[in-house]
Amino acid sequence: MKAASFDYIKPKAISQVIDLLQAHGDDARLLAGGQTLMATLNMRLSEPQWVIDITGIESLKGIRLHGDALRIGALVTHTEIEFSELVAQHAPLLKAAAPHIAHRAIRNSGTWGGSIAYADPAAEWPTCLLALGGTVIAQGPQGERRIASDDFFTGLYSTALQPDELLIACELPLAQKDHWFGFSELARRHGDYAIVGMAATARREGAALRGLRIALLGLDATPLRARKTEALLEGRALDANLVADAVACLREEVDPLPDLTNTPDTKRHLIGVLLQRMLPHSVNV
Repeated sequence: MKAASFDYIKPKAISQVIDLLQAHGDDARLLAGGQTLMATLNMRLSEPQWVIDITGIESLKGIRLHGDALRIGALVTHTEIEFSELVAQHAPLLKAAAPHIAHRAIRNSGTWGGSIAYADPAAEWPTCLLALGGTVIAQGPQGERRIASDDFFTGLYSTALQPDELLIACELPLAQKDHWFGFSELARRHGDYAIVGMAATARREGAALRGLRIALLGLDATPLRARKTEALLEGRALDANLVADAVACLREEVDPLPDLTNTPDTKRHLIGVLLQRMLPHSVNV
């Protein structure tokens, strides 16, 4: 199949994009890396009247330190994140997750902002953003708005962005010396969508973890926080018994949606396997 006809425009400024979104509303779609949009256009799952190409807006590019945060522009590609020294130093979870995203050709073109805004519950970046407790920076007619990651993902492929807002960047807290992170996912083949996945961050305090955030992908309509499991583990010295209790808690906490090849029980079992593998490495249990 091929895409239905549409009008194409490539603005040079964020203000132009916002004006176009206000003028055309649901009849417009934004084009960044095209990782998702091109497929949905060609399959006619999306038939906009306008495609707004934002790739020429320089202010949406780049990775830099911004105060006490790492700021990643919306147009930064997966590959740029994968090989960024700033990311490796200040947000190493992203460097660990990047190779799991599809294949090299897609990582070379797909963008950070596109992935976050599309909000695929089986995608790596939304889950990492949630695990890191990052902040989404949106810009609309009223100026910039900051949205906490815990409040950003509202449903299947839906977010807290308003129709006339553009995701311009995300800010992530800088990893400190006591920072711990883990990322893992299970897929039938490397590059396939994950059956289940997990991203976690915390501060090490002896044999315990503090400020633990466990984010899960592939289980529900949005990436999920495992809040009951986080609370169970918070501040307690990790040993084999606590790890086993945490795995049981996680499996009880989640209510996975099935997919074409995996039942809820399969996903429930596999997400426990990921936690069981990950936790012992956090403090050398």
